[in-house]
Amino acid sequence: MDKVVWIFAGREPRTTMTTPPPPSGPPSRPEATAEAWTVRRVLEWTTQHLKKHGSETPRLDAEILLAKARHCRRIELYAGYDETLSDEVRATMRELVSLDFRVTADVLIPRPDTETLVVEALTLLKTQTQPRVLDLCTGSGCIAVAIAKNCTPAEVTAIDISPAALAIAQENATKHGVQDRIAFLQGDLFAPLGERPPFDVIVSNPPYVASEEMAGLSADVRKHEPHLALDGGPGGFRFLDLILRTAPTHLVQGGTVLVELSPEQAEPIAEKFQATGSYAEVRIQKDLAQQGRVVMAKKR
Repeated sequence: MDKVVWIFAGREPRTTMTTPPPPSGPPSRPEATAEAWTVRRVLEWTTQHLKKHGSETPRLDAEILLAKARHCRRIELYAGYDETLSDEVRATMRELVSLDFRVTADVLIPRPDTETLVVEALTLLKTQTQPRVLDLCTGSGCIAVAIAKNCTPAEVTAIDISPAALAIAQENATKHGVQDRIAFLQGDLFAPLGERPPFDVIVSNPPYVASEEMAGLSADVRKHEPHLALDGGPGGFRFLDLILRTAPTHLVQGGTVLVELSPEQAEPIAEKFQATGSYAEVRIQKDLAQQGRVVMAKKR
């Protein structure tokens, strides 16, 4: 059965559902309501909207979205709590709250944990003029599409070994109007790149479930999600190891690779990045639950 997954401004989905609610949001014109759309009111409206549609942290998500729309820090929202928002900010909020993706049995249902990877990638890309981005193991394309949607100068390449997954990713790119800025390639990790020039940022949410743990996954995951996108080999390190060893060949000097993994893999993988000698900076980024979720490394 097809499903739709909601993603908020580059933040990974909080829920999945078979029939999405219609995109909506605070009215764009003040005259549409007797009460002005202030920071406070938009936060309250968005919080309730996200809560209704499955967000586990609706207030936090609402604050992050509005801060992004206003180009400010979250703490600054409260300094202008009664400020009326402009038409432009309200329009941006409506767009951010209603970014949705189609997924099928051919791709993983994206997890909330992936929000950390996307947010960190977008933070890096903000300082670059025309960045080249590579998304390995793209699956439904949610990472590639979110980056292309939120960083319009970015030129994105998305790779997956599954033709069926790539078809869904292309459909999602078209749905969000970024199909012309994402090149979709079929193949195993870096293999399809050929002589393409190096990238500024490489992101990946690869298979990282340990083979020995596959049988212990929940029945819903075992029966309805592709094992190809889950099984990361012994210890879950097969693809992570390949990426950390090969990424420098496809990165510009100073370029960054970001990989999502499980918290127990974070320290070992960070140590492996350090041991290669190819990276000048290696750090672990924690998710909202304060667990290591993404390892980032900059090429020397």
